Amino acid sequence: MTIIRTSLGTLRGTTGVTQFHGIPYATADRFRPPIPITAWPGGRDARREGPIAPQPPARHLATHHMASAAQEETCLTLSIATPAIPSPSDLKSVAPEFLPRPVVVFIHGGGYDTGAGSCTLYDPALLCSECDVVVVRLNYRLGALGFLYLPGVADGNMGLLDIIAALRWLRSHVAEFGGDAANITLVGHEAGAHAILCLLTMWDSQGLFQRAFLASCPIGIPPQSRDIASRIASQFCAAAGVDAIRLANLSTPQIIAAQAKLGRDLRRFADIAMPFMPVFDALHGHTDATLFTHAAAQAAAARGIRVIIGTTREEMHGILAADSTLMPPSPLAIGNRFSEITGSADTITLYRHRRAGGEDCDLLGDLMTDHLFLFPALALAEAITNAGGQAWVYQFDWSPRGSHLRACQGIDLACLFGTASAWAETRVLDNVVPTEFSSIGSALRAALGEFAHTDDPDAPGLPWPPYRLPIRLTMRFDTAMGPIGDPAGANWRLAE
Repeated sequence: MTIIRTSLGTLRGTTGVTQFHGIPYATADRFRPPIPITAWPGGRDARREGPIAPQPPARHLATHHMASAAQEETCLTLSIATPAIPSPSDLKSVAPEFLPRPVVVFIHGGGYDTGAGSCTLYDPALLCSECDVVVVRLNYRLGALGFLYLPGVADGNMGLLDIIAALRWLRSHVAEFGGDAANITLVGHEAGAHAILCLLTMWDSQGLFQRAFLASCPIGIPPQSRDIASRIASQFCAAAGVDAIRLANLSTPQIIAAQAKLGRDLRRFADIAMPFMPVFDALHGHTDATLFTHAAAQAAAARGIRVIIGTTREEMHGILAADSTLMPPSPLAIGNRFSEITGSADTITLYRHRRAGGEDCDLLGDLMTDHLFLFPALALAEAITNAGGQAWVYQFDWSPRGSHLRACQGIDLACLFGTASAWAETRVLDNVVPTEFSSIGSALRAALGEFAHTDDPDAPGLPWPPYRLPIRLTMRFDTAMGPIGDPAGANWRLAE
C-alpha cells in the first residue's frame, strides 16, 4: 500500500506502478453543472475504482468488468497512475532533482452512452512505466444524465463540463502525484476524441491541455443543434412516460430504461448516430461536419495544440458485427445506405473493386469507415495544417490473422495499453500472435511517449513526419511499420 498526503486529504493507493483509484474531482446534482471538490474528510482508500456513470449495456467492446461495475450518478472520479511520487521538498524546490512527468489524460469512448475510464481494458500500468508519464483516466456523465438538452431542466453538455472540471482539478493537484500541470496530453477514443474536439471550441478549456491524440474520432458526426436536441428531449420524455418537470424525480434505473428505449426507437440500419451528445448550434452543419472541423482546427492552431489523428483500417467492422439488426443484411437496405451516404447505390461497385471477395456487409463497413472516420480525419489534419498548426496522422492496419473483426475500432487502443487479457472478451484479439501484439504496442507507446515529452511523435528508429499535402505522409502500424504516402488514396478517392 502507498500513502500520499495531498492538499485535499490523505490517499491510500496500490503498489507496483503506483495507482490511486476513484478519486472524486467534482460533485453534481442531476442535470446540473459540476461543483469542484475542495477536500475529503480524513483518509481515503483509493485502492479500488469508484462507480461508473449509469448506462445501458454496451453493444461494442462489452466486458464482464463493465457489466458488473457499480453504477451511480455520483460517478465523477478519476484514477491516477504515476511512476514516481514527489516528496514535499520536491514540490517546494525551485530546481529539484525530481522532475515532474508529462501527464496523459485518457477520455473513454462509447458513443456518449456507455463506457468508463476505469474499465480494465485501459489499465495504464504499461503505458505509465514505458513512457515515464503520469496517466489519468476519468469518468464523466453519459447519455441523458450527461447530455440532455431541455431548457428549464437541463442545459446540455454536462459531460463536457465534467471533463473540464477534471482538467481543472489536475491543474491544481496533479503535481502532488508527480505530474507537470503545464504538460498535459489528452488521449481520446471515439466519443472521447469527439469530446476533445468540442473542448477545443470552448473558451473554458483554454490552457488546460497542450496536445491531443484522437483515436477513431467520428468527426463526420457534428454536434447537435438545439432544435435537434430539443426534439430528442421530447422523445426522451415520451419514452420515460413523464413530462419534463417530473424527469428530475425519476429513479436512475428509470432514466436508463427510458434512454435505452429511445435508443431502440431511433436506431436505424447501419447508423451510429448518438441521441445524446454535445449541443452547439454554431458547430452543427446541415449536411456534414465542415463547420465542426473548421472550428476545431482553427482553435488547435491558434492555441498551439499539436494533434495526432488516427483511424483503424476497418473502424466499423466490429460495430456492425455487434449489431444484431444487421443479420442477415438485406441487399436493398445496404443499397439504401450507400445512396444516403454517397448519393448513389452504384457506389458499392467501387468499394467491391477495393475489397477482393468482400461481402456486402464488409463493403458497407468500408463505406462508413471512410465517411464517418477516415475522410473527416484527413480533412481535420489538412485544416489544422492550413491554419498554421501541426498534425500527424496514423492508419492502424494490423489485426490478428484470420480475425473476423479485422482492424476494427479499438484494436489500436488494445495495443496502446497492452492489456491483451482484458481485451480477450471483446474478440478483437482472437488468434493474436503475442510477439506481433507486443511489438506494435511498444511502437505505438513509444510514439505517444515522445509526443508527450517532446511535442513530436518521432521515436527512435520510427520517424513520423507531419501530415502535408500533396504527399499525405501517414504512419502505418502493421507488421511492417513506417510512414507511407497517402495510404488512404485520398488524392484520387476524394475526387470520385
